[in-house]
Amino acid sequence: MRSRTRLGVVAAALGVTALALTGCSTSTSDSAGAATTSSAAKGPAVDLSGVCPSTVVVQTDWNPEADHGHVYQMLGANPKIDASGKSVTGDLMANGKSTGVQLEIRAGGPAIGYSTVSSQMYQDKSITLGYVSTDEAVEFSGNLPTTAVFAENDESPMVLMWDPATYKSVDSIKGLGKALKAKGGVVRYFSGAAYMTYLAQAGYLPTSVQDGSYDGTPSKFVTAGGKDAQQGFATAEPYIYQHEVAAWGKKLDSSLVSSTGWNPYPETMSVRSGDLAKLTPCLKKLVPVMQQADVDYFTNPTPTNDLIDTLVQDYNNGWTYDAKVGAFAVQQMKKLKVATDGSNGYVGDMDASRLNSFITKAAPIFEKSGGHVQSGLTADDLYTNQFIDKKIGFGF
Repeated sequence: MRSRTRLGVVAAALGVTALALTGCSTSTSDSAGAATTSSAAKGPAVDLSGVCPSTVVVQTDWNPEADHGHVYQMLGANPKIDASGKSVTGDLMANGKSTGVQLEIRAGGPAIGYSTVSSQMYQDKSITLGYVSTDEAVEFSGNLPTTAVFAENDESPMVLMWDPATYKSVDSIKGLGKALKAKGGVVRYFSGAAYMTYLAQAGYLPTSVQDGSYDGTPSKFVTAGGKDAQQGFATAEPYIYQHEVAAWGKKLDSSLVSSTGWNPYPETMSVRSGDLAKLTPCLKKLVPVMQQADVDYFTNPTPTNDLIDTLVQDYNNGWTYDAKVGAFAVQQMKKLKVATDGSNGYVGDMDASRLNSFITKAAPIFEKSGGHVQSGLTADDLYTNQFIDKKIGFGF
């Protein structure tokens, strides 16, 4: 889930960033020049009218960022921005042509009171699709069941990060755990994170080096002078801490949490499980459009990153994120294989064996921490690949 973990970038940027927010808005307006590459893409027209809602509503799990690139890529030119409502609406595009329906993208995180997307989807039935990572899907499978229909990314960009000047020989999370214990350092994270329980149980990080006091600011990390480590996202913090946190201003090393075996699919496009049958005619056409938008975004991310930059400025809620961070995020997603075709040559599918392995690890942790895990939960309860077009892939 994004709501706790993404707060770090907000506070870091607020406290010591060199960026300034401009062009803020408090009302609905046209965003001049905010066009995505969807308007330049080529291919056959796709008609979603009659099978999809007249407005397809997508609830994201955080403020606009490059990690959400594919969904913003589907917006047509000059979408309407509702700065007060933290949403943007425009023609839903496919292959450079309108599909006959609208797309509304809603910000998550602070815009929904840091609620989980699953909870928001069940409170507001106008939401068509939500960004639900599979750890969240497992945790709430018993009372807020969701079914993933498209995985825009194959790996979570969640990392633990550290100072390479202090820990010169560390190249993994297990190595970090040993080094921190020897030096008396800790790794700070938002309290309650299930993956930290897993890392302790699996022998990667002893509980003695785990510190759940991370408050979203860089102050403790900076004050520690490199002795301590911290959670983050490979797509943001390494760049921000080096280039925008003046009190640090140095490179960081990091390792993906997914490398330890805690490997949920991040931010899958999901529907309420009870609505899957009703939405099937829509999803048969819409999911390939999402796949192609993902490919188009990575082919030319700049226009969409510029739109994301515009949205961040207009929403003006303390989150700072510009096109430079977006460009870094795209590079990282490629480099670290966060975005990938996997082994089959097409994008967006999920693997049952991987999900079942994750359920085995995650379900007992969530059950002990007060989660609502469905009895007898299996991968088939969490996802379907039936709408994926096997001809659409990144090719990298």
